[in-house]
Amino acid sequence: MKTKEALRQHYRQLRQQLPDEELQQLSRQLCRQFFSHIPLEQVHTLHSYLPMSSQREPDPLPILDRLRREYPHIRLVVSRTRWKEREMEHVYLEQGLELQENKWGIPEPVGGAVCPVEKIDAVLVPLLAFDRLGHRLGYGAGFYDRFLAGCAPHALSVGLSLFPPLEEPIPGIFPTDITLTHCLTPQEVFKFV
Repeated sequence: MKTKEALRQHYRQLRQQLPDEELQQLSRQLCRQFFSHIPLEQVHTLHSYLPMSSQREPDPLPILDRLRREYPHIRLVVSRTRWKEREMEHVYLEQGLELQENKWGIPEPVGGAVCPVEKIDAVLVPLLAFDRLGHRLGYGAGFYDRFLAGCAPHALSVGLSLFPPLEEPIPGIFPTDITLTHCLTPQEVFKFV
């Protein structure tokens, strides 16, 4: 069984090997999966990560653009990282909100109205890999696990993955690791609750 770090390295390499056009196509397929399979009737506030281009993450922007057009009642939220506190602050993604890459290459809002975490009822979660139990392999800092732990118990946590699930469980899962409610791949949808 591979270690978490070996798995991270493996999936980072797989991402780097994807041509730009294929990455864009996979992101569009994830968008179709999202709107076909995620129940949005009860969603009022959706948080999304913003993609780090250097990490070649799935791009959630097609999802956010369609939500703005077809579900204007859903408020969109993004985060900025408070590194000293090891937590994220959540900001409404309003028209004209300025975004700026931080020193790690993460686009973050400059200013903006803060959204209380308990108001967030759906989250698009970045990940490198996931398993069939709903555990995700992130980048290892624990920011999303701490964030998801503060969300309402009914909140949806939807992972976006470019690749199928691991066949083996992710090693070294801790009680503080939050299980996803759903994970989307370009080909399949996995529901864990």
